[in-house]
Amino acid sequence: MEFRLDFTFRIVMDLIYYAVNIAFFKVLFLHTELIGGWTSEQMMVFVASYLLVDAVNMTVFSTNMWWLPFYINRGELDYYLTRPVSPLFFLSLREFAANSFVNLLVAMGIFIYAIANFSGPWGLANLAGLILLLINGVLIYYCIQMLMIIPVFWTQSARGFVDLFYTVGIAMERPDRIYRGWLRIFFTVIMPFALIASYPSRVFIEGFDREVLLHLTTVSSGLWFVMLGIWKRGLRNYASASS
Repeated sequence: MEFRLDFTFRIVMDLIYYAVNIAFFKVLFLHTELIGGWTSEQMMVFVASYLLVDAVNMTVFSTNMWWLPFYINRGELDYYLTRPVSPLFFLSLREFAANSFVNLLVAMGIFIYAIANFSGPWGLANLAGLILLLINGVLIYYCIQMLMIIPVFWTQSARGFVDLFYTVGIAMERPDRIYRGWLRIFFTVIMPFALIASYPSRVFIEGFDREVLLHLTTVSSGLWFVMLGIWKRGLRNYASASS
């Protein structure tokens, strides 16, 4: 009974999250024609994009990220370090959230609906580019989340960092053009939540932009190597159960 209730509740919870996010922008567009330079249907492509990224993260990575601090604190990371496979790969993809997969299908449906109702010019190349850049967005989201969890090697608790991640992560749900000055630098370079769905949506809606793609590639690559470097330093600091 507990498992069935938890399984159902998680599905309903995410469905409410999707509904609230769509309704939020629908209400705003009752009072204005443009937000961040986008019309209602353009904004729906963006909303559907970040909902899809969130659904992929919840399905593939979220459960694994939740357990990682416990493995480190209990010395249970030893099991993964002795496997003939990258421990980071193993730890990140070990468990699959079946309940979130149901919501992933819903998010995919919302994404398909948003693309189908987009009246602007686009082709298969645009769609393929959007999907590839959203996969890159999933990578960015994963790297930022890992950077908030890795400090557990030194602090024994990642709670505060994880809370910061989810608090600041709301920036992913807003178009990047609303940010100005140092705040824009922060959300497009330091903690690049604005690159997860907003930049890919811009490429789909507004067409190919060399500067946007160069920025995405540079920041994504840099973030990945920074995360890997700190992860390796954390492993050197890890006190296993046998030490």
